[in-house]
Amino acid sequence: MIEKYKFSSLKSILFFGATLLIQNLAFAQASMESVFKQGNSAYNKAEYQKAISLYEQTLKMGQISAELYYNLGNAYYKLNNIAESIYYFEKAKQLDPNDEDIIINSNFAKNMTIDAIEKLPESQIVTFQKKIYGIFNFSYWSYLTVILFWIFSGLFLVYVFIKSASLKQTFFFIALGILIFFMISFLITYSIEEKEKNTNFAILFSNQKDIWSEPNQQAELLFSLHEGTKVEVLDILENWKKIRIANGSEGWIENASLRYLNNDFFR
Repeated sequence: MIEKYKFSSLKSILFFGATLLIQNLAFAQASMESVFKQGNSAYNKAEYQKAISLYEQTLKMGQISAELYYNLGNAYYKLNNIAESIYYFEKAKQLDPNDEDIIINSNFAKNMTIDAIEKLPESQIVTFQKKIYGIFNFSYWSYLTVILFWIFSGLFLVYVFIKSASLKQTFFFIALGILIFFMISFLITYSIEEKEKNTNFAILFSNQKDIWSEPNQQAELLFSLHEGTKVEVLDILENWKKIRIANGSEGWIENASLRYLNNDFFR
């Protein structure tokens, strides 16, 4: 009787703990949504600084979404803080690259910058690749890959244990088709992950910075960049960074205030 009582108590503790955890998660989610809605309300009243504070509070609570970044970009744009605006529009595009509103507003913000940089034309292969990769963001491709793997595993088990020859053949070809889709999804997910790891984009927050041919100021001065310009960081040497801009031009920048779009990249 004592052992049964102990076991029953343990189940009660586990059940209580699980219930408490679910309640806390639900409360946290409700709190984030409440703060986000307050931010939207402040934005609609043209209280843009208040809206930014509420949106940033939502970010600190763990809420990450294209809509949140988009709203932050809009709020900063209304305050004429172009660099911050571009930064958050770029963050929104990372999560939802095909959203027309994000793309349009991002272009409006970029048109407010001093540097007019024409993007290099892309090959048809690169354009097609971007369209395929842009169907879903990285998280959705990851989920799809896992789901396809489990569907294939289930179908393969049915194929192994089923007795009917005709059904066996049917499940074999269905499983084979799912396997092909799984491999495509896996390759796309892997390619996106590798590209994100090896590509480090950032927004320049310095008012003006000179770009040099080598990491010293005795080298040739190539051009200057201004606040709000998007750059790709290629290399780092002490307080110098080698960067590339959209038209393909490269050079070294010293003591620049850069905010990286990839949060995993070291600062």
